[in-house]
Amino acid sequence: MRQAEICHEAQPKSSKRWLIFGIGLPLTTALLLLTQSNVISRIEAFSNRFSNPLDQPYRYPFTDALTEEYSPTAIVQQEIAFYQQRIRQNPQGGLERALLAVAYLQMARATGEGSWYLLAEQTAQQSLANLPFDNLDALLVMARVAEARHDFAGALRLAEQIGGDRDAIAIQVTANLAMGNLSAASQAVNELVAQFPSINSLTLKALVRAAEGKNQEALETFQQALQTEEVGEISSSARTRVLLGRFHYERGELEMAEALYREALRISPAYPLALVNLAQLEIRQGDYRAADRHYAQVAASSRGTLRVFDPTVLRGRARIHQLQGNQSKAEELWAEAEIQLRQSITDTSNEAVTAFGHERDLAKLLLERGRSQDISEAVVLMRSQIQSRRDADTLDTLAWALSRSGEWQEAQQAIQEALDQGIRDAGIYDRAGVIEQALGNDARAAEYFQKVKEIDPEFGDRDREASGLGAGLGS
Repeated sequence: MRQAEICHEAQPKSSKRWLIFGIGLPLTTALLLLTQSNVISRIEAFSNRFSNPLDQPYRYPFTDALTEEYSPTAIVQQEIAFYQQRIRQNPQGGLERALLAVAYLQMARATGEGSWYLLAEQTAQQSLANLPFDNLDALLVMARVAEARHDFAGALRLAEQIGGDRDAIAIQVTANLAMGNLSAASQAVNELVAQFPSINSLTLKALVRAAEGKNQEALETFQQALQTEEVGEISSSARTRVLLGRFHYERGELEMAEALYREALRISPAYPLALVNLAQLEIRQGDYRAADRHYAQVAASSRGTLRVFDPTVLRGRARIHQLQGNQSKAEELWAEAEIQLRQSITDTSNEAVTAFGHERDLAKLLLERGRSQDISEAVVLMRSQIQSRRDADTLDTLAWALSRSGEWQEAQQAIQEALDQGIRDAGIYDRAGVIEQALGNDARAAEYFQKVKEIDPEFGDRDREASGLGAGLGS
């Protein structure tokens, strides 16, 4: 389905929408208000709530059920308090601890804070000690925590112990997808959808089809996912639209991507996944002020605990300052992100953080900062990461590091493995073309660059400037 068939002909820019709220105010007052990022963010949230540029099937159908007071963590906090009280009444019980571990895991996934994953793991371990048999909830929590640590093989082993449970099959999908085992991921997701058709299972199927390069089937499956959504599935409804937005973004369909990101924010205001991806899109469009404002919204929601997307926000803001010519500020932000990422990987004094570091993210930072002394470390990091994760994005980052270090033959092997998985990503084909050019294979390079234009006709320097700053599809 073409973009023109699913969007209105014109979608007003958010900056223009804000102007209507200034009518009736003195000019100086209106200008002062519009320079305050928190005021702009509130106006934008209000606008997202009541404006809707999307047609069916992408529009959220349960608008009347949305409330400004919605918090993805409020209900989970109530569950945590409930099960903590039950444990105080029955300290040796295993079932209550398993359910508390599930609640901690839900909080971890809602906030992105590693400390909740650690609490979930510790509680699940104690639950298994108290109730070592038929304790599927505790095993599922252990599997999800292993997956969050990028211990995908360990997550699969735990999932196999559980059997045909819905969440266990879902882990088989996501772990195999991360490891580059697309055949196994496809088999698992087909089983999952056959047994448990829902917005979440169909979204997983769409991600697998996108990774296989089956774009039309991926789009149709995303649409099916939205058709199955139910009232109250706020987080799932917002997440599916962000992932579909990224699918369109990676094909150069920016208006559709932006509309979907904003629809996700209409459903769940201040949703970090939507804000991070919207900021990336705005960097690609050259709207640096809007991008920085959306990064600021994500940063403002931090409670002083490192979250998985915080380094991405710092990297994005660094990229903005670099593009604006403020190299010193960019270096300052990169340094802050580097501290966070190194701490998350190597700081043995903080187990809650250490377990959930991402070597690929640190490698990307070192590469995009562009210092020659960082290249060898980026290669080492990616050689380590590739031992546990072989999805297309990881292979592409390895190829990037190897090409920067002049190891062109090995870079060619890495990028070819990514392409062999079937993914149709303009950025990956662009890197393949650059590598072939460096090796003197001009005809092959031209084929890859032609493929880039087929996937994303508008791909160019601005797309490269925004690369690596999104979240979703393979991230």
